[in-house]
Amino acid sequence: MNSIHLQQTLPQVFADRNSITSDVWHQDLRFHKGETYLVEAASGTGKSSLCSYVYGYRNDYQGIINFDETNIKAYSVKQWVDLRKHSLSMLFQDLRLFTELTALENVQLKNNLTGYKSRKEILALFEAVGLSDKLNIKAGKLSFGQQQRIAFIRSLCQPFDFLFLDEPVSHLDDINSRIMSEITREEAAKQGAGVIVTSIGKQLDMEYGHLLRL
Repeated sequence: MNSIHLQQTLPQVFADRNSITSDVWHQDLRFHKGETYLVEAASGTGKSSLCSYVYGYRNDYQGIINFDETNIKAYSVKQWVDLRKHSLSMLFQDLRLFTELTALENVQLKNNLTGYKSRKEILALFEAVGLSDKLNIKAGKLSFGQQQRIAFIRSLCQPFDFLFLDEPVSHLDDINSRIMSEITREEAAKQGAGVIVTSIGKQLDMEYGHLLRL
């Protein structure tokens, strides 16, 4: 997948508003593979909705979203499964971890579907983000910041053309934020992928080619 094209896309809940001032909503906007984007937003402007629309989790929007000029509302379940396995990775703001599984089991669950990372690579990522001592602790017992890093590792356990990170460092200190930024740059460069980061203030320290205000 080389592009994500939003054409006059707008959450249905915003449809009755008299005016929308946004670089994203109700615009003709393309996200291109290989480029980096920062989407800055205030709370309640539809940031997480955007991620859910692109991931096919919700479709309560007006307008059109295309992947390589194919309307995503026409995609079959099989096509979505393939996209989420090979082309599109998402770190949701609410993380969506299985709290009764351990940190490592949450990551392995994804990696077992894709076979993308070796166990050695996964353990190296846990080490890099300072969680090597949390491997066998249930995710529900960990802090939100620790869970955030687990969900981040999980998002890297697949090939992707686009990586969406919804407020990925909201609960991280500066050191862990820098580490996550470095890993993101390395993984994106390796795959020639596009990266879209959302933020309501704190953000990954990346060299963004595009700044959009939601």
